[in-house]
Amino acid sequence: MHSSNLSIKFMKTCINSGDIENARKLFNKIPQPDIRLWTILISAHTKHGFPKESIELYSDLLKRNIQPDRLVLLSVAKACAVLADLVKAKKVHEDAIRYGFESDLLLGNALIDMYGKCRFIQGAKKVFSELSTRDVISWTSILACYINCGFPREALRILREMCLNGVKPSTITVSSTLPACSDLKDIKSGREIHGFAVRNLMGDNVFVSSALVNMYANCASIRNSELVFENMSQRDIVSWNVILSSQFSNGECDKALSFFQQMINEGVQLDSASWNSMISGCVQNGRPREALKLFVRMQDLGFNPNNITVASVLPACTDLESLRGGREIHGYSYRHQYLKDIVVGTSLVFMYAKCGELDISRRVFDNLLRRDTIAWNTMILANSMHGNGEEALSLFHEMLKSGVKPNSVTFTGVLSGCSHSRLVDEAQSILNSMSRDYMIEPDADHYSCMVDVLGRSGQLKKAYEFIQEMPVQPTAGAWGALLGACRVYKNADLGKIAANRLFEIEPENPGNYVLLSNILVAAKLWDDASEIREMMRDRGIMKMPGCSWIQVKDKVYTFVAGDKENDKSDEIYSFLDELGDKMRLAGYMPNTDYVLQDVDQEEKEQVLCSHSEKLAVAFGILNLKGLSSICVFKNLRVCGDCHTAIKFMSKIVGLRITLRDSLRFHHFKDGNCSCGDFW
Repeated sequence: MHSSNLSIKFMKTCINSGDIENARKLFNKIPQPDIRLWTILISAHTKHGFPKESIELYSDLLKRNIQPDRLVLLSVAKACAVLADLVKAKKVHEDAIRYGFESDLLLGNALIDMYGKCRFIQGAKKVFSELSTRDVISWTSILACYINCGFPREALRILREMCLNGVKPSTITVSSTLPACSDLKDIKSGREIHGFAVRNLMGDNVFVSSALVNMYANCASIRNSELVFENMSQRDIVSWNVILSSQFSNGECDKALSFFQQMINEGVQLDSASWNSMISGCVQNGRPREALKLFVRMQDLGFNPNNITVASVLPACTDLESLRGGREIHGYSYRHQYLKDIVVGTSLVFMYAKCGELDISRRVFDNLLRRDTIAWNTMILANSMHGNGEEALSLFHEMLKSGVKPNSVTFTGVLSGCSHSRLVDEAQSILNSMSRDYMIEPDADHYSCMVDVLGRSGQLKKAYEFIQEMPVQPTAGAWGALLGACRVYKNADLGKIAANRLFEIEPENPGNYVLLSNILVAAKLWDDASEIREMMRDRGIMKMPGCSWIQVKDKVYTFVAGDKENDKSDEIYSFLDELGDKMRLAGYMPNTDYVLQDVDQEEKEQVLCSHSEKLAVAFGILNLKGLSSICVFKNLRVCGDCHTAIKFMSKIVGLRITLRDSLRFHHFKDGNCSCGDFW
């Protein structure tokens, strides 16, 4: 007995100092350790972050035919909860029943919590129903289990039942229940719980206050959210992070940035969640530059970005088409082994594709350890965006073979790919298979893609009939696809019909007016084109100014038509003149139909020469510095004459030129474009 007490004393000393390894060695030297020693060691492994080893020790105990007591079972239940291991959890529950502890309150509460962490509501309900007495912990645990398993309404029912049974909710009950109100956007119940918390002097509890801040924010009651936060007597990092997230979720980006600066000014100890909340919030609110600045500042202040930070900041590089920034983050992810994270990997796939590097995008995709539906969708959409319809289709079939289920987005990506590559029969077959084979009803986007497929293939009449027979209300996407096809195939009559419908659906969109005007000009219907421009003036609709940009090293250079602001403007125009002579010798004829001003032929050609995409391409060629390709971006559709000119440029200069306009990527090489002259 004395030696056993001594062993326990030594073991406890090791455990208290965190030396689990030596505690285990001491335990192994004891020939017949009693149940107290087993309990101490199993509990210590769970407490110090070794739940798997706790369960293994429990298995050893059973193999030695030692009967577990309630404290051993309690320790193992906690280990199962940490691991969310349902198979082991059920075994512990069975053992609790076998050894006569099914009505034990302490163990029962732990089992309910264990099932909640394993998201197994049936098990939790069974334990709860078999308890002969229930305390506030029992009710709170079953309530939390319902929320964790995705039944917030049931959780609120449990709270009412708890009160009817005369059990007073604790601060933990209140802070656990408020997320149910958040999920349901149930501000009425949230206010009732808030009132209960105030009446029972729970307002100063930091967990209750943080949950209230979050609840009001999720219910779009941002002022109440701020009031609760401002009245908190003490704020921990969790409450600060909650107010940051709530501001972003309500589109209050400047307020969130202001709160963040306040945190720094007040000396609040920031954590990774604070930085991640700020970075992802800025990205989601259309502030990618601020997100990247925060990412740099985070590292300057000694914080190491984790996989969540990386997955949050990559979309900022994607939005800004910052290939250089994306590559740096890719390198960081590789060094820190974050590429194993499917969200990081998928974000990289999209970033490279959006920045014009489809080959690298595919290499990242091929190296993903696991591919879920989102990863497959991203790669399919990337190929569609780059006009590789056959490859998008091939990836779709590969996805099905791998056993990953497609969703609505998958079909949008594949159908979009079919439209860019004019794969009419394939698109029709896929559209028909959606509801038949995958129980996914086609929506307006899918039907719009089909209109685009028919339109791009020149079947304008069929595309128009398809719109009229669609089982859903045709959207701007469908009519816009038809209008775009009318421009290519010079069908002014159908173009007028499509444009008039678009003027009803989205009267403020200048692109539709400009497109119809271009169609009418090409058809030599000058009066009609003039009427459209007058309509724009009368309605106060301004044509969005076209601009193009290119990144050289770590700087982005932007150009507008006729731009003379660049330091190298003289050199750019001189180079374009020189290139223009060579292009004419090669057969290039400027298409002055794309100049709508009433000026003479020579002036029209000069106007064409100064279009933003030509200036950006010329600047890129002049700053190659050993590169064999350049990538230019434009906010509008590429002009038809510029498209022809850049084909000639790619052949004369012997360069691969990538141009991403508002619709797709164009890859120019040896005088040809990947779009097959349909853009």
